[in-house]
Amino acid sequence: MITQISDDFDLEKIAESGQCFRWERIDSVIENALCSPIDPIDKQGAEKQRNIPENTSHPCTYRILAGNSCLYITELDAGQGLYELDCSEEDFSTFWHRYFDLGENYRCIRERIDRARDSFLWEAAEQEKGIRILRQDPWEMLITFIISQNKNIPGIRRCVESLSQSCGEKRLDFRGIPYYAFPTPLQVASLSDDALAQCRLGYRCKYVKAAAEAVLAEKINLEKLIAADEKSAMNALTALYGVGIKVANCVSLFGLHHVDAFPIDVWVKKILSQEYPDGYPYDQYSPYNGIYQQYMFAYYRHRSKH
Repeated sequence: MITQISDDFDLEKIAESGQCFRWERIDSVIENALCSPIDPIDKQGAEKQRNIPENTSHPCTYRILAGNSCLYITELDAGQGLYELDCSEEDFSTFWHRYFDLGENYRCIRERIDRARDSFLWEAAEQEKGIRILRQDPWEMLITFIISQNKNIPGIRRCVESLSQSCGEKRLDFRGIPYYAFPTPLQVASLSDDALAQCRLGYRCKYVKAAAEAVLAEKINLEKLIAADEKSAMNALTALYGVGIKVANCVSLFGLHHVDAFPIDVWVKKILSQEYPDGYPYDQYSPYNGIYQQYMFAYYRHRSKH
């Protein structure tokens, strides 16, 4: 299906924002575009039939794994907000629309920033607009961010994929390419210590196993935490073995969709020190501090590369 997204939405910026680790960019050409095979000989006719802009020769495509679901999404025309997804309209409305948080207006959230009062945040939001806070599964985010401790993004990706392959359900996407669903708490808890160690999680193995066992024993109910207040959610998360403040904030923001949560890592510490020496105005930017944190985080990371 082809859909138009009029709000801030940028696939690449979301993929690089540090909140999702099972997005894979695929270099594709129009012959391999989604939903229906295109004969290269009839490419021009197919483009017109499917309303693909004529100047789109190398669309940006991502393969997204979320829980046990898989989606290919192609940016057909960023200027017009046109995207093609290999799912039915029903799947889009019942799962992917919510996953991308398309019910929220990020442009309005971004425009709350007063340029005169906070030129740094205004510039960061302007440069990084298109980032959205995905509505990801809280269990997957709990394990992912436990794994993320003291690891870079490529390392996190490898570990998450290794864990999924070790005990997740094997499935086929619409192209017939296999993928692995993110494992359930029971599947993780059932792994032997040796099998878990082979996922190369290091010292995090015991934290991952403990989290799975806590969920199975109903010591924590992640779904109920979605509706809980932030203090209750943080208390419940940090009570888990191996989960500190930073990981709990990441789970709160990216798994519970508490968009006022404000994870602080090395980058954010630098931002707060250099840009807000007199203190960051949390109250002023509530209840969207987590969204603004993402703009700042991405802006500083990109700026450091130049």
